[in-house]
Amino acid sequence: MNELCVCSEPVAQALAARAPVVALETTVVTHGLPHPDGIAAALALEDEVRQSGATPATIGVLRGAIRIGISREELDELATTPDVC
Repeated sequence: MNELCVCSEPVAQALAARAPVVALETTVVTHGLPHPDGIAAALALEDEVRQSGATPATIGVLRGAIRIGISREELDELATTPDVC
């Protein structure tokens, strides 16, 4: 990847191992539900993916870069940034 597209280590490892990866989007965090309900929903979805044996890859654009497999801290940042698009 490059600086415009950043993949988390867990997602990169799963892809390299050809293990299942499930892409999740961040609209529930940024526009779908009020804070902190959106984060709780996103984390619950990630847990469901893990329980099914796959690696969650929540995707969002943060600070000008596409993040694939964003962290809890990055979810918090997306949820609390005013006027996020």
